[in-house]
Amino acid sequence: MAHILNFSFEDVKEILAKANLKPFKAKQLWDWVHVKGCLTPDEMSNISKADKDIMTHLFEFDELEIADQQNSKDGTIKWLFKLKDGHEIETVYIPEDNRGTLCISSQVGCALNCRFCHTGTQGFSRNLTKAEIVGQVHKARSVIKDWNGRGEKRNITNVVFMGMGEPLYNYDNVKKSCQILMCDHGQGYGTRKITISTSGITDHIVDISETLGVNLAVSIHSANNEIRSKIMPINKKHSLQDLITTLRNFKFKEKRKIFWEYSLLKGINDSVQDAHDLCDLIQDIPSKVNLIGYNSWPGSPFEGSDEETLNKFYLTMQQRQVLTTIRKSRGDDIFAACGQLRSESSKINTVSIEYPSTVKQYGSDVQKKKLKQS
Repeated sequence: MAHILNFSFEDVKEILAKANLKPFKAKQLWDWVHVKGCLTPDEMSNISKADKDIMTHLFEFDELEIADQQNSKDGTIKWLFKLKDGHEIETVYIPEDNRGTLCISSQVGCALNCRFCHTGTQGFSRNLTKAEIVGQVHKARSVIKDWNGRGEKRNITNVVFMGMGEPLYNYDNVKKSCQILMCDHGQGYGTRKITISTSGITDHIVDISETLGVNLAVSIHSANNEIRSKIMPINKKHSLQDLITTLRNFKFKEKRKIFWEYSLLKGINDSVQDAHDLCDLIQDIPSKVNLIGYNSWPGSPFEGSDEETLNKFYLTMQQRQVLTTIRKSRGDDIFAACGQLRSESSKINTVSIEYPSTVKQYGSDVQKKKLKQS
């Protein structure tokens, strides 16, 4: 027996058919779960007790357990969800005037160990199941009372795979979860409303466009291969050259763009020349660059760039006619901003991970020439 959120609508129809239940029963069940947001069979009033007994023997219906909820002064909400095996993940809701974004996790921890990311200090435990991925959306919508019926205005308008983990290292479950969330019979999120972010894993990138059709975001953080390898070790396996070659073969759907995520680290990747290098790297690729002020965390070896440096970088990108925005940090007071998620964050412990000596020195007084000497 597996959780109901593990399955697509077609899966549910097939499972119920094998239990000799008529096809419309699957539609009723799906409507309760993915339109009304109900995971309590006893409350499914138009399904007979006999049919509910069969369904509860076929599927699990429990919700994710909230171990902790933190509310930021800017309206951002962060949940710490406890999984059945005791592991924990974090999910963040970011409300804005005309949209609401839910940042969800795809793994418990992360194996990539990007030097500036808090999640990377946790290490990797396991992939999330489809139910644990979809369950984050389901539980968040329940908490903020977002189940308003099919076609009605909702608070969570966008779902982004930018939480804990590397989505493309759990791609089968991420892909199926997207398809469940996009099902027209249920939650009905459009392809433009879901974004998968990757640190540059070239595997599956083509499938995101050609089969799944959702948005793609790439955490780039440096256009210099050597520097990127220092701050993002995954670059040694999936180099910038391989990444760019893959993206130049990317079949863009409906005039879409690649969203590039770039966190500015003081003295490392924030110079005007770095901006020109980035423009040169992504030329001829339909792009939008999101500049992110660095969000520190306990024990972080980096500093963020000052406002003047950030603005110079931004103006350089504008002058090169690259669509660029400065993303405002949200939820940093509760460690819910980009790069701050870690499932022990409710304890706010100082991290104990060991960094190479050159990384420990990263800061305002360290120039890239020192980085190259490491």
